[in-house]
Amino acid sequence: MKPVYFDYAATTPVDPRVVDAMLPFLKDVCGNPSSVHSFGRAAKSAVRDAREEIAKLIDAEAEHIFFTSGGSESDALLLKGYFFVQQDAGKRAKFVTSTIEHHAVLRTCETLQSRGAEIVYVSADKEGAVSPAAVTANLDGGAALVSVMTANNEIGTIEPIQEIAAAAHMRGAFFHTDAVQAVGHIPLSVRDMGIDALSLSGHKLYAPKGIGALYVHPKVKILPLIEGGEQERGMRAGTENVPAIVGLGCAAKLANEEMAAEGKRIRALGEKLAHGIQLLQGAYINGKDPASESRLPGNVNFGIAGIASDTMLIRLDLAGFAVSAGSACSAGSIAPSHVLMAIGCTKARAGESIRVSLGRFTKEKDIDVFLSVLREIVQDRAVK
Repeated sequence: MKPVYFDYAATTPVDPRVVDAMLPFLKDVCGNPSSVHSFGRAAKSAVRDAREEIAKLIDAEAEHIFFTSGGSESDALLLKGYFFVQQDAGKRAKFVTSTIEHHAVLRTCETLQSRGAEIVYVSADKEGAVSPAAVTANLDGGAALVSVMTANNEIGTIEPIQEIAAAAHMRGAFFHTDAVQAVGHIPLSVRDMGIDALSLSGHKLYAPKGIGALYVHPKVKILPLIEGGEQERGMRAGTENVPAIVGLGCAAKLANEEMAAEGKRIRALGEKLAHGIQLLQGAYINGKDPASESRLPGNVNFGIAGIASDTMLIRLDLAGFAVSAGSACSAGSIAPSHVLMAIGCTKARAGESIRVSLGRFTKEKDIDVFLSVLREIVQDRAVK
């Protein structure tokens, strides 16, 4: 059997249409966007067009989009950049975030705390939802920045970010969201949702790895991490990665055009998968019901009582299925998932859980075969 990819939350395959859009900028259009000759102008125009497509996808102004190397850099640029501004003003920076954030946010916050920032962590409920009221309770009206992810990378919970943003603004704080898992998969509007800053990554929406973007409203003042040239209006020095930027722009355009139908199809596949899993002895689903509109389409985090996640991963890999045991960025760690532990799972349950994430190229027949393999694994456990 041809291997089946069920790990879209870790990284998506590059859409062939994205590859086609990138190829001319890998072969023929070799100019530096800062150059004034025709080759440079062609590259600059391509970067501008991509920026506009990304702005359309999140309902932002194009001049407020800054290209980065990915979601982690975008998070660091926003959080550290804000910290530097507060530090220069002689103020102690305050951040409010959640216990289930991606490590790109959590570890940056740890670093900033070691340098004098005040960090407040808000807990999520058993389904991974962060309460706007809990955010409000930890803001005192002083300058602060709230950072809560749009959708969780492990259990797929979609946070009430519009309400959290409103809670932050009510207390005079800015609101940032790591939307890496959400952009291109669910509708987002930085205008309507009150988002002051947003991080996104290309390789989560069928663009190549190594490219991302940060949206920042001009009222949020940050300082750059990388200095040198005046690229990205001085916010991120270094010659732009034109082919990857073009790829991200193409992926954003495709998402705008296909998101609604694609999301409906993938959600239906996820529901079918979850239903089949729940029929297995000892099975459980972590987080919200996969049929819920408050969970990312195609995200199914589950476990089978008594079967360790590493055992399950090996059995599934041998059967031709690529899945994961939580965040790809923490792969290889022997520690249980910080997300599952934060929502109240036992260490044993966290050690049994795996994440299946479906996407654009998933077929219904793949679900059927996967469930058949799972049934065999469960039966083998029963025999032993």
